[in-house]
Amino acid sequence: MSTNSDTAAPLDLSRWRNVPNWLIAGGGLLALIGVFVDRKQLGFSWLLAYMFFLSFGLGGLFLVLVHHLFDASWSVPIRRFCEHIACLLFPWMAILFIPLALLAPQIYPWMMMGEPDHALHAKQAFLNQPMFYLLSAICFAVWWRLTSGLRNWSLKQDESGSAECTFKMRGYSYWGIFAFAFTLTFAAVMWVKALEHEWFSTMYGVYYFADSIWATLATVYVITAILKRNGQLKDVVHNDTFYFIGSLLFAFTVFYAYIHFAQYFIIWNANMPEETFWYVLREKGTWWDIGMIIIFGHFFLPFLLLLRIDWKLSLPMMIPLCVWAWLMRFCDQSYNIMPTHGAHPEGFVLHWMDVACMAFIGGVLIKAFLKSFNAHPPYPQRDPRMAESLGVYLPPASAGPAASHGGAK
Repeated sequence: MSTNSDTAAPLDLSRWRNVPNWLIAGGGLLALIGVFVDRKQLGFSWLLAYMFFLSFGLGGLFLVLVHHLFDASWSVPIRRFCEHIACLLFPWMAILFIPLALLAPQIYPWMMMGEPDHALHAKQAFLNQPMFYLLSAICFAVWWRLTSGLRNWSLKQDESGSAECTFKMRGYSYWGIFAFAFTLTFAAVMWVKALEHEWFSTMYGVYYFADSIWATLATVYVITAILKRNGQLKDVVHNDTFYFIGSLLFAFTVFYAYIHFAQYFIIWNANMPEETFWYVLREKGTWWDIGMIIIFGHFFLPFLLLLRIDWKLSLPMMIPLCVWAWLMRFCDQSYNIMPTHGAHPEGFVLHWMDVACMAFIGGVLIKAFLKSFNAHPPYPQRDPRMAESLGVYLPPASAGPAASHGGAK
């Protein structure tokens, strides 16, 4: 079965080229107004948008790391634009962190506490202003080292095709996967979980990781479909590519549900006030409805749709599902951030500052991604696994003429 993009006419994207500029201008203006209207609300809205888009940068980095760790072939055609997504972590996400760093005292109550309570006293070595900014700087430093190193060697591979480039990228991935795990956990705990410093959860980093990769895979599916239809990846992306992306999306649908349910199950069974209050707060008002939407929309709907193999290759089925995944990611991030300390404890509210911050940060990142993508070849030019990803057999260079009789598959 083939995807609909095989025979469809190329998309006319010229009409959309100014959309990032409109998002930046409109969102930036409204966010600037928010500085004078309600800085606390602006801080929560900026954090919501920031953590939403941070998911994609971290997800792109993870996909590049596991590509090299497993020496995969099917993911070679999509590796280059995944590198561009990962490179949004630095400098762009680092620059966009500045407003959050400035507004942090407005949204993290423990920063303004004169006398720490019992919960804060137990965590004060971690939850203090100097550590907040130090760990944030360490996260961006690690992400810069990883993303710049991986992309630089990837581009060198395009020029020389040297085996050294492949080994260097594997070397980055060996230590990078551990650094990725630690920095993602620090970011999720320090920037979101610490909104409620009284709460205890040892699974929060994995929870944020699972949802981030899930949303990123949906984004990768859409980008792959667009680039294939427009011709940039037409010769290197085939049905197997869409099938494997869809299969990973299915896997992380289940993994996210398992992590979220396990966290809820353990906390509710333990019945400790320091833990259960987090869910009690999210059962009030319309947050209960958002919780139900997450259960059925984030798990059951994509789970049932992705069970069928042929639907993973159907763009009319998958593209709406991927857009739905972005909506569920937004709902989940709102569910984590907005019920806290004076944001929207009474229920879900889509504030105009939420829209402004999403538009501005999204516009900046889309523009940065397109600039990087247009500046480099759309896929790796001399990756040793490219032939395998295309189903072509190439005999070893040391083999004699008889070894080539197998030809191409």
